[in-house]
Amino acid sequence: MSSEPTFETARKHDQVTVLSRRPSLIRALLKELRPHQWAKNALIFLPLLLAPKIPSPMRLTQALLAWLAFSFCASAGYVFNDLQDIEADRAHATKHLRPFASGALPAIAGPPLFLGLLGLSFLLSWAYLPETFLVMLGVYFIGTLSYSLYFKRQLMIDVLVLAGLYTHRILSGGIATGVKVSTWLLGFSMFLFTSLAFAKRYVELRALTNETQVKNRGYFGADVEMVASMGTASGCIAALVFMLYVDSAKVRVSYRDPSLLWLVLPILLYWLGRIWLLAGRGQMRDDPVRFALTDKTSLACAAAIALVAIAARYSPGWVTASLH
Repeated sequence: MSSEPTFETARKHDQVTVLSRRPSLIRALLKELRPHQWAKNALIFLPLLLAPKIPSPMRLTQALLAWLAFSFCASAGYVFNDLQDIEADRAHATKHLRPFASGALPAIAGPPLFLGLLGLSFLLSWAYLPETFLVMLGVYFIGTLSYSLYFKRQLMIDVLVLAGLYTHRILSGGIATGVKVSTWLLGFSMFLFTSLAFAKRYVELRALTNETQVKNRGYFGADVEMVASMGTASGCIAALVFMLYVDSAKVRVSYRDPSLLWLVLPILLYWLGRIWLLAGRGQMRDDPVRFALTDKTSLACAAAIALVAIAARYSPGWVTASLH
């Protein structure tokens, strides 16, 4: 007769203490894919939403497929990056909870997971989207791979690559849907995401304790003030680019009353200033983009900007006349 404890014997006790619990592989797998990060790929929809005409169902479908392709490719990049950084993540204050670093997901599962996600991404693009988009997806994959292997350790270059990858999503969305992307939008995007990339490095520098350099990065503790200066300056330049766009002839093609877009400027300045103030106080301890996706104030700012843009584009003539 077996002497090992069973479920039936455990039921006879008033209190049972669980000494260990095997982590769920499905939960660990979903955590590794980081589906919450797929929201960043919503930038693919931006050229279509900012186009002069109302998006057609066909173009919306193309944008959705492009979003899925980028999301699978991004998840493949996360898998590759985590496999490379297992040891560094185990020494990190929060990243030690990542599936590979914590052991919730065995490292041997990494390579097939990486290849499966990457294959699904390119197969989807090849079957349903323009050939040029397939090239853009390849450039994005090479960019993320290069960032994981090399660029993230390089001073300044890492920030520019991160900002470039965000802007690349916007360009790719225009190619997938056949919408020409404005140079104003590209300039604004590059400066905005440069500011947020600097904020990400600033948070890491603020988290340093006894170490003089951020692990696997090209930044030292002494760089914190300069990083903050360059980041806030980039955010202000992004606001300046937006201001110049509102006063340009280009804006009149898409908006019935472009003057209403001036209301976006104080919202944008408030949001950027708040991001940097929270980072300086130590109240933002994560990637600023990820923080913004879960922060109620940031979501309220995004909703306010969307409402202003809708009003500027679709308000009846008598409404805009009364406002003026």
